Amino acid sequence: MSKEDLLLLDFWVSPFCMRVKIALAEKGLNYESKEEDLFGGKSELLLKSNPVYQKVPVLLHNGKPLNESTIIVGYIDEKWPSPPLLPACAYGRSQARFWADYIDKKVGF
Repeated sequence: MSKEDLLLLDFWVSPFCMRVKIALAEKGLNYESKEEDLFGGKSELLLKSNPVYQKVPVLLHNGKPLNESTIIVGYIDEKWPSPPLLPACAYGRSQARFWADYIDKKVGF
C-alpha cells in the first residue's frame, strides 16, 4: 500500500486520532498524516471531509473520507482483516467495544 492511498487528518494530542494510529500500526499500514490546526484555522480538506462535525480524525482512503474514530477503526479492521484487531470470541469483542465506548464518553477534547 502506498502512502497516497491513506491520509489521516490528525491532531497530535487527540486520543481519538491515537486510536486510529494504533489500528493502522497494528495492521502494518503505511499512511500519510496531516496535522490540523484546530484552533487557528481548520483546513479546507477537513471542512469538506467532515462537514457535520468539522473535527478529527478523518481517514481518507483513496480520497473517500471516513469520520469518527470507532467507525474508522471498524473500517480498517474490515478492509484489512489480517491481523484482526478484536478478539475472536463474542464476549471479548463486546468487552473491547465497551471500553472504546467508555473512552468516547469519558475523555473530552
